Amino acid sequence: MATPRPGAPGALRTAVLGGTGWLGRHVCELAARRGHHVLAVARRPRPHVATHQFAELDLARASPQSIGRLLREHRVDVVVNATDAANATDGWARTDEDLADLNLGLVRRLLAALGTVEGRVRLVHIGTMHEYGEVPAGTVMDEALQPRPVTPYTRSKLAGSQAVLAATRTGAADGLVLRVANVSGPHPSPESFPGKLVALLREAVATGDRMPVTLGDARRDFVDVRDVAEAVLKAVESTATGQAVNIGSGTAVDMPTLVRLFVTAAGYPAEILDERAQEVRSLGGAWTRADIQRAAHLLGWRPRTTLAESLRDMWWTDRAEHRPVVGR
Repeated sequence: MATPRPGAPGALRTAVLGGTGWLGRHVCELAARRGHHVLAVARRPRPHVATHQFAELDLARASPQSIGRLLREHRVDVVVNATDAANATDGWARTDEDLADLNLGLVRRLLAALGTVEGRVRLVHIGTMHEYGEVPAGTVMDEALQPRPVTPYTRSKLAGSQAVLAATRTGAADGLVLRVANVSGPHPSPESFPGKLVALLREAVATGDRMPVTLGDARRDFVDVRDVAEAVLKAVESTATGQAVNIGSGTAVDMPTLVRLFVTAAGYPAEILDERAQEVRSLGGAWTRADIQRAAHLLGWRPRTTLAESLRDMWWTDRAEHRPVVGR
């Protein structure tokens, strides 16, 4: 297991790129609780990061000079790149050029910016398990697996991760790539499958109708977003560098089971569902199951939240945010 970084973790000035996003907000929250000085960086502020220092920057277009200036002005020790075109508010079905601008272009500009900062700034880059591409059902996907992505999204994500790994292995940068499985838990992106499930159930509850959901033939590894944030902080505070690390639950669940578990964890009978089977457009392969032994050995990390707990909290957090205000 890697040793912690020298000095008290609370002394670290941590910039979270994409700090207003689904994962980014949880990383900011956990880092602040750990005593880090948090800088959330995004195109525009959101109420949920109001307690953190915020820097407004269009990361899809920001130059190496502007990124470097930001890092120097705030004397940043660690950068967490939690940006992801898949969870942008206008959806992941965008042009190849747009995907490349954020998933690869930003990484290249960020690496160039890190080279302009005095001292060594650590980088924790959030990749995806979908970078591995299609694998036979039943495969336990470890970090030795040769990535073979086929979609524009997954190819651009892999290229970004590879750029980080190349820089760390040559000593030009210091840090890790975390390849994260599908995520569940509080505050999901509206563009994600869990986010769409929440919206569908919210509508069904409001109207009294059944909840229509279209499901494909896939089994995927889901991990709670708060457990992912814990893995990110362990990577931030580690000395390990130059490696990709899988972050997941280590279990593959089929989509009908996931959806029924979500509904029942939310407190509703499975009969509320109107399930429709057909091929569903996907970011990656039909099967994912992460081997998480490296994360346990290198970072001392294991997932702690069950899928049922994650889905329950995902629903009840949303209900609390959308509860009608009675009176004044």
